[in-house]
Amino acid sequence: MRTSTDAAADTALRYRAFAEVEARGLSACYEAWAAGVAEDPATIGLIDRLPAAKRQPNLVFSAARFHGAEAGGYPGFRAWLAAHWAEVEQTCRTHATQTNEPGRCAVLLPALGSLPGPLALIEVGASAGLCLLPDRYSYRWGPAGRLDPADGPSPVLLECAVTGAVPVPSRLPWVAWRAGIDLNPLDVTDPADVAWLEALIWPEHEDRRARLRAAVQVARATPPRLVRGDLNDLVESLVAEAPAEATVVVFHTAVLAYLDEAGRDRFAATMARLKTERGVRWLANEGRTVVPGVAGTLPSTLPAASGTADFVLSLDGRALALAQPHGRAVHWLD
Repeated sequence: MRTSTDAAADTALRYRAFAEVEARGLSACYEAWAAGVAEDPATIGLIDRLPAAKRQPNLVFSAARFHGAEAGGYPGFRAWLAAHWAEVEQTCRTHATQTNEPGRCAVLLPALGSLPGPLALIEVGASAGLCLLPDRYSYRWGPAGRLDPADGPSPVLLECAVTGAVPVPSRLPWVAWRAGIDLNPLDVTDPADVAWLEALIWPEHEDRRARLRAAVQVARATPPRLVRGDLNDLVESLVAEAPAEATVVVFHTAVLAYLDEAGRDRFAATMARLKTERGVRWLANEGRTVVPGVAGTLPSTLPAASGTADFVLSLDGRALALAQPHGRAVHWLD
């Protein structure tokens, strides 16, 4: 689990880790805000009014942006947050970090393309379900190749830098059925839900904001089915609904980090049993130590450019690749 999402960790430590590990090199604004909070007892005092699980930097900063905080240095943000804390606190209590980054499909797609079709996709922690639509996007993996839907290029083009022997498929997978689970599903037809999704995108990431808006338009044409509830409680019932002739793939990105150890272990045990009983495949894209057992399948030598913020893409508990958390890059392992 990343320290910033560890509800048991000290608030200052969570914000310092977010600044130094997660935001560094990706958002100068969030790096400055998090580093400032980590050294500011007054602001920490405000944040500590929230339940521990709601104190994470990404949630507090997104709530602030949702209510109009402008990107910039820490002194200005500190003053703004003190003046608007009541609104920010309420949003933190009623919302969750549900970043729905369609760019992550560029990391998932090579693994999905290696599985026999048709596919039945079940995403746990689906947010608005934008990652349930990998067959409706176009892709470009640098020199490794480009892939478009059969009916022509999509308005959503996902570009991903690659190293290693990424197994780019010759065509997009056939998705015969799809559904998602989320504690609080977001509706792509609801302007308030879409505004929250935009607030979750880091300030400097205009390309991601444009991509989100395009993906929302694609999803609005045929919104994916989303079921409200806990992933551990509902995943088996959705697997039972999937067509018998399809390869069922349960997948997720940046979701299991929000479960406690017992919850992650329970989910891993369920997926192992479903693979034995029905051949269900489990595709995970999470922090290195999040999915039980996956870290032990990584090679002893990793690329020099890889860092602790990288996600690990794994299939059935075995590491396949290292991935940039928002899908900008992937390194396929040997």
